[in-house]
Amino acid sequence: MIIKFLGAAGQVTGSCYYVEAGGARFLVDCGMVQERAYLERNWNPFPVPPGSLDTVILTHVHVDHSGLLPKLVREGFRKSILTTPPSADLLPIVLRDAARIQEEEAETKKKRHEKEGRQGPYPEVPLYTEVQAEAALGLVKPVRYGESFALGDRVTARLHDAGHILGSAMIELSVERGGGRPLTAIFSGDMGQRDRPLIHDPSVFDSADAAVMEATYGDRDHEDPANLETMLSRIIQDTVLAGGNIVVPVFAIERAQEMMFYLSRLLRGNRIPRLPVFLDSPMATDVTGVFLRHFESLDAETLGLFRSGRSPFSFPGLRYVRTQEDSKSINAVPEPCLIMAGSGMCTAGRIKHHLVHNISRPESTILFVGYQSAGTLGSQILAKPETVRIFGESHAVRARIEQIHSFSAHAGRTGLLRWLGHFNPPLPVVFLTHGEPATLQALAGTLREERGFRVHIPAYGEDAAVEP
Repeated sequence: MIIKFLGAAGQVTGSCYYVEAGGARFLVDCGMVQERAYLERNWNPFPVPPGSLDTVILTHVHVDHSGLLPKLVREGFRKSILTTPPSADLLPIVLRDAARIQEEEAETKKKRHEKEGRQGPYPEVPLYTEVQAEAALGLVKPVRYGESFALGDRVTARLHDAGHILGSAMIELSVERGGGRPLTAIFSGDMGQRDRPLIHDPSVFDSADAAVMEATYGDRDHEDPANLETMLSRIIQDTVLAGGNIVVPVFAIERAQEMMFYLSRLLRGNRIPRLPVFLDSPMATDVTGVFLRHFESLDAETLGLFRSGRSPFSFPGLRYVRTQEDSKSINAVPEPCLIMAGSGMCTAGRIKHHLVHNISRPESTILFVGYQSAGTLGSQILAKPETVRIFGESHAVRARIEQIHSFSAHAGRTGLLRWLGHFNPPLPVVFLTHGEPATLQALAGTLREERGFRVHIPAYGEDAAVEP
């Protein structure tokens, strides 16, 4: 088995792995790069001819794992895109939104550059269009968790729950080797935390020859989840008392729904004051509908809430916002309110407009509840600079900047070590991906020195052979 690392190698986004095994040629994920330093990779031709691929297996629908599928199809891919049923339902929402944003931003940049009399670093055309996104969606085929499917004469695969977002999967590959035991490899995808609301815990394995594991938080743990509600309650109460708004950049999938889960608990427990809560995201609204169609993927606690008539997605003060007119009207709300809007890293979407109206207000709070990749607007704001540029204009940063790490959909360092601890000897070779360089090095040192794993941190474009 040969794995070529075409993304998330020494960086967090752009997950994409090319695999050759048993005569099969396929991709695991096909994600968009979001770090500013590597954006050209989104525009470059694929390093592997798309027409030569037998399939794509998608771990989950976040754009840094799925966002280049339309480009792959435009450049010649014509085979199946395999993923779980919830992901198959979510992917149209994600790719159509991504395409629309691509088209809108290309037009906006073109007008701005014409006004400024300059040329931008990237083409003033969309990376792909909504029509091209639809072409990719026509290739999607759902595969249930635990169902074995063939990728060739000697290669089979199974998807297992990754506990990251609704429909997220780990991939177990098995390659027959002519009489001997099969060669096996596990792709963790993005791994979730244990004991979180809404969805199941991540799957574990006891044997493999190789594991390609994400390490976004490989050098640190999140705050104690038991304190999450206390921290969220304090931030909301302090901001309301100051007369400001709480602006929360959210990922439309999982983070928005998890925020609603906790807000509903705090409100029903009278731990925060009643206030208008806006989910200003048509995409997150549509995603919430998908949750309601896939009760089989929800955990026991969440199912219990629905059965008792206390839906975490419906509570006093919550308003789902679809139209641009209604989104703009939020700025006229006289009392303090909580605004959730996408995107989660502030790279596009309605969150930018709410930041413009609140980031210079000392009484308001910008609350981050997700990972912010280096170079994104979200990461810039977290650094608390004096000013940031939004829509090409400079804005003073006077709002309170807060972050609650334990909201993360990624396992922390302890969770990653626990997952690897389920493997029995002989231990797999571990390829660490999906992390900042310093984070990867820190986790690699622990795994080598304290756990006895053979560890490799692949470079972008590197080929690695997996052997028994």
